[in-house]
Amino acid sequence: MKFGLLYELEMLRPWSAGMEYDTYRQAMAQVQLAEEVGFEYVWTVEHHFLTEFSHSSAPEVWYGALSQRTTTIRLGHGVVLLPYPFNHPIRVAERIAVLDILSNGRVEFGTGRSITEQELGGFGIDPADSRPMWEEALSIIPRMWQEDPFSYEGKYFHIPPRSIIPKPIQKPHPPIWMATTQPDSFKIAGQKGIGVLGFLLGVEVDAIGRRIQEYRSELKTATPVGAFINDQVGVFTITHCAESNKEARERAEHAVVWYMERSIEFFAQWGKPGRPIPEGYRWYAEATSHRSERLAQRMKYDYLDAHEMIMVGDPDTLIRRLRRYEAVGVDQVLMFVQVGRIPHQQIMDSLKLIGKHVIPYF
Repeated sequence: MKFGLLYELEMLRPWSAGMEYDTYRQAMAQVQLAEEVGFEYVWTVEHHFLTEFSHSSAPEVWYGALSQRTTTIRLGHGVVLLPYPFNHPIRVAERIAVLDILSNGRVEFGTGRSITEQELGGFGIDPADSRPMWEEALSIIPRMWQEDPFSYEGKYFHIPPRSIIPKPIQKPHPPIWMATTQPDSFKIAGQKGIGVLGFLLGVEVDAIGRRIQEYRSELKTATPVGAFINDQVGVFTITHCAESNKEARERAEHAVVWYMERSIEFFAQWGKPGRPIPEGYRWYAEATSHRSERLAQRMKYDYLDAHEMIMVGDPDTLIRRLRRYEAVGVDQVLMFVQVGRIPHQQIMDSLKLIGKHVIPYF
């Protein structure tokens, strides 16, 4: 199993002067330490308008700086939002290539379409167009890295013959991934021959395993969007390691509950009364529609902990839980460490424990 970090770059109120400055630089220090102790990947989201929850609106800029402060850790976009006008596919191809050059071939190209009404609405994107727009952009970006000149005529994008430069160091192109939350997303990723970035907090480990089986089944008959199949599965989970389970819970419990509650709020917006639910977002509305007792239970720390959906505990606890993830087919765990109000030094201490006691086990 491989180990990665995931960043939303959360900044909870009340905000102090220089908080954004400090958060970005503290996260950079965390990544540098993670590289030293054995982490192989860092992933960063692209979000817009999600106050407190994520201040990571331009991860490619942060990665440019990070590429010069690290040497081995791979820089994963988790993910680039492909619907336009979030990003135009030409600009995506250019930015990924430049980052690949600056990092000496360390880029992982994760893709997605956005799951929040705030983001899609803020950019004037019809939710019904988000998936077909993502699919069209995804189908042409790998070609831009391989064809010169490149041209294309489609439903959403019209590109005359042009040389799209520079080209990435990795040949034929960086590995391609897809964010997956809904069950059907695993099948789509398999059909397209791209890796899975599973944002599945609240999904039990055995259920994750079943989705991975469906993904690998689809891979057998995949029509790859890129020049090769990326068959890797990464799964994200909130992580905090301390000397004892008690200490880890005291540090992380509030952060876990806060993150779960905010996530549910975003999903629930698709099911507002009196409004049609856009195709492709029905699962989110139905998952939160009744605010059922089952949903409320799943948001509680004790439930998440008992069902091993979070990695909060001492090193032995993390090892035991990671073995379950490994057993169901997870290739990489994306550890979400900078969450809620967990202080920077406690995050650094957690990373040191993971590097010393957990990573060597695998």
